[in-house]
Amino acid sequence: MKTMKKAMTLLTAILLAMGVSAQNYLTASDVIFTSKGDAYSKERLKLDVYYPESKQDCPVVVWFHGGGLEAGQKEIPERLREKGYVVVGANYRLLPKVTVDKTIDDAAEAVAWVFRHAKEYGGDPRKIVVTGHSAGGYLAMMLCLDKSWLKAYDVDADSVWMYVPFSGQTITHYNVRKMQGISPLQPTIDKYAPLYWVRPDCPPQVLICGDRELELYGRYDENQYLARMMKLTGHKQTYLYELDGHGHGGMVDPSFHILDTHIKMLLGEKVNP
Repeated sequence: MKTMKKAMTLLTAILLAMGVSAQNYLTASDVIFTSKGDAYSKERLKLDVYYPESKQDCPVVVWFHGGGLEAGQKEIPERLREKGYVVVGANYRLLPKVTVDKTIDDAAEAVAWVFRHAKEYGGDPRKIVVTGHSAGGYLAMMLCLDKSWLKAYDVDADSVWMYVPFSGQTITHYNVRKMQGISPLQPTIDKYAPLYWVRPDCPPQVLICGDRELELYGRYDENQYLARMMKLTGHKQTYLYELDGHGHGGMVDPSFHILDTHIKMLLGEKVNP
């Protein structure tokens, strides 16, 4: 009898676990999100949407790829699949074919598209998370802190649920400085630096970086300073994580656990460390 009860308990646990993976997911590929009419925009400004087939009101994760603002392609990260999320991987135009203002504007247009279309894919527009790695993290921070980019598309940056940049640059991006004739090791802070726009009233901002001794160009130290300045301005929900032993590329995979944890916290779910 005890053996049967144990078997039934085990079967129940397996079925519950399979309930998540049994959910069918679909992908809409190469969806054009822009109203821009030039050839490069038409070629480049597309996104993919990965979504659960039969769920509604899901959190929506907008993912911007890395590549120094001058390389890379839209992607649906493996660690975001089969989580019950709607995941949007978006492209943006690249330096030096365009200037950085065009690139940030593309990111804003992609997020605005998600606000308009999230429900069509089972997503909740009140639960949109903007994230990305490296250059993608930089874009997420710019959209968060300088509200003018999303405002141009009639979206309030504060209506985003949460921003979670992975190893984003908080000073002026090094490839923007390269186009200005400035060395990557000569830091500047201008209107294209997230640090320039620190403010107390933005949504939760989760800053994740690799080991300060292994990160690219002092990336952790930049994020630490941004976190300090956000707190000094009075922002109550800036979080900073350093992933010891992980460099700029290696920090990506473990960062998804932190992203998942903060989404669960916002959903009011139990969080496992």
